[in-house]
Amino acid sequence: MNNAARFMGLVMMFVFGFVTIGHAASLDDSKALGKQAAAFAKANGREKAIAEMMNPKGKFVKGGLYVVLQDTRGVVLANPMDPGRVGTHDLELKDVDGKPFIKEMIGIVKSKGSGWITYKWTNPATKKIQLKKSWVQQVEGTDMYTLCGVFQ
Repeated sequence: MNNAARFMGLVMMFVFGFVTIGHAASLDDSKALGKQAAAFAKANGREKAIAEMMNPKGKFVKGGLYVVLQDTRGVVLANPMDPGRVGTHDLELKDVDGKPFIKEMIGIVKSKGSGWITYKWTNPATKKIQLKKSWVQQVEGTDMYTLCGVFQ
């Protein structure tokens, strides 16, 4: 095998490995960011948490990941990418298949404190409905929870 072919083989292995690791890291990053946001909200209180999580250039927006803050009544408290959703009551919201995913998120938060949920949602980058996997994390001692997800 000549040097050029060997080089291209190494490049392809690197690219494939990066893409594979990148996808797995996205789920890990989503979970980590959601947990960090919940810890921030617990330590700094509702108002500071809302202000920071509304900042599209803040610490809870990283690349394509961002944190949404909601309460257990289904009210959106902060959404840096869609501020018009703040104040909406999403308890009855369903995905395109009729899955009541907000109620399921609240169920996870109330029963386990945190966990993964999968549902279908419109990807803002592609404008297409895609499967989304989100980490939900209770803000300990409050009626709030964070959610941060990635499109599959």
